[in-house]
Order: sequence, then structure tokens, then C-alpha cells
Amino acid sequence: MVEELVAAGIALATAGALYVVAGARVVKQYERGVVLRLGRLMPAPREPGFTMIVPGVDRMRKVNMQIVTMPVPAQEGITHDNVTVRVDAVVYFKVVDAADAVVKVEDYRFAVSQVAQTSLRSIIGKSDLDDLLSNREKLNQGLEVMIDSPALGWGVQIDRVEIKDVSLPETMKRSMARQAEATRDRRARVINADAELQASKKLAEAAQAMSDQPAALQLRLLQTVVAVAAEKNSTLVLPFPVELLRFLERSGLQAQAQTEAYERRGAGLGTGPDVRPEAAPGAVDSGPAPTAAPRSVQPSAAPLSGTAPGAEAAAALEELPEAEQLP
Repeated sequence: MVEELVAAGIALATAGALYVVAGARVVKQYERGVVLRLGRLMPAPREPGFTMIVPGVDRMRKVNMQIVTMPVPAQEGITHDNVTVRVDAVVYFKVVDAADAVVKVEDYRFAVSQVAQTSLRSIIGKSDLDDLLSNREKLNQGLEVMIDSPALGWGVQIDRVEIKDVSLPETMKRSMARQAEATRDRRARVINADAELQASKKLAEAAQAMSDQPAALQLRLLQTVVAVAAEKNSTLVLPFPVELLRFLERSGLQAQAQTEAYERRGAGLGTGPDVRPEAAPGAVDSGPAPTAAPRSVQPSAAPLSGTAPGAEAAAALEELPEAEQLP
């Protein structure tokens, strides 16, 4: 009798131990346990720590409450300004209601992934290329709102969404590079023109100051010579004043004008030996030829009617010294 009681006690203890082992569960700190008893959801999920369920009756599913980092596959689409791009992103989300994540959606990870892909395609179609490249913060916020709206019904909260990379075709990259180069060239030219304007104003002020003191220009010339000679060059560059060039130009023009005047007078009177024409009858002798003339002249072969050759030659000789005094 005693042996039977002992055997029954051992059997009961073994069954109890098996029951405890079969129903014992451990929920980790970052998890929550959702219990379904005979297919029905229990009111409250199991908290972290040791917990018990009814073997064969209860079924517990553990849900991770940590933030999940999910990469969104690259999506190829056409932007609002008809540019083909390839964009990928990353989604950060977490489960805030373990019961809804188990009951209301079959696989919340797969559901969030699909919503993220479709939302990313929608954002690409509504945005311009410049917004995708430079205004990503606004696009990230819009993408987060689009994904978070259906995810809240699944017990999932979207923490943040980030666009990782925007891939452009090679032709578009070259076009953008040329545009950027042209923009920088335009800025450089504007800056250079502004510098030239400022430099011209300063040079004008310096020239006005030097015009008041002519010695300042000579000192500036000597400073330039010293600066050039400091390099120990075999060739010395000496600036040539522009005023001297203008003086030489004026002198050359005066000499040329004087030479042309002599040539015109010589062609009009003719040249030859020192012969003085006789006075024609009825003509008044004009006197001896002027001593200032370097050469004697003779009358022209065809004098005017009614005028003596001597009088015409005398008048030409009187006008000749005035040609020598031409400027």
C-alpha cells in the first residue's frame, strides 16, 4: 500500500514537473508575449521575465519591441520634370502595440517594407530632381507621413525615414557638371569685372594725385625699376613715358609738314641755275630777290596773260619765307 502511494506521488510530481516545464516561458526585456488561449487573444501581453502558460491550451508569440532598421530596395522612377532616377532609402520603425502587430497584420515587417517601396515611388513621381538632390529633409518628412499612416493600424510606429542615395544617368551627370562649370565661370567673370572696376577707380585716384605732383610719377618709375632689378635678371625692363612718345609724334608731324611745304613750293616755282628773269615791258621791277631764299627761281613757262614774268616770280619769292616758318 505504501509503495503504491509512493509511486503515485512520484508520478504526480513527475507530471507536475513536466507541466511546469511545458508551460514555463521566459520573456526578454525587449520583448512582449502575446498569448492566444484556444485561439482567443488574452487581454494583456506578458511582461518581461518568467511567465507560465497552459500547455496545449495557450500559445504565446513573442514580439520584438526594439527599433528595426529596414533598408528599402532601390526604386527606379521618373521625376516630375521627366528625369529617370534610382532612389533607395532606409526606414526606422518599432512596434508600440504587440497585440495589434500579431493580430491585425500577418507579417508587419513585410507590410512595412511594401508600404515603404510604394511610398518611395510616389515621392519620386511628385518631386523634381532639384528637390531630390538638395531638399531631402522635406522629402523625408513627407515619406515618413505616407508610411506612418497605414502602419499605425498595425501597432507599428515609424521613427524616421532617410533617403540614402539618388543615382542619375551618366548623360544627366555630364549635363549637370557642365551647368555647374558654366555657373562658376559666370561668377568668376563677374568677380573679375568687379575687381577691374575697383582697380580702375583706384588707378584714377592715383593718377589724379600724381598729376598734382609730377615728381611722384618719376618716383614711381624708379620704384618699378628697383622692383624689376631685384630679380637679378639679365634684362632690365625700363618703362617708356607715353608723353615722350606723343612729343616725338608731334615733332615728326611738324617735320613732315615742313618738308611737304618745301616740295609744293619747289614744284610750283621750278628749280634751275641762279638766273633772274628780265622784267617784261610795262612791268615794275620788284627789286632784288630775297636773300632768305636758298635757291633762285625762274618764271614759269606759261605766264598769265597781262602779267609780266618778273612780277610773278617776285610775288612767289616774297611768299617763300612764310613756308619756311610753317609749324
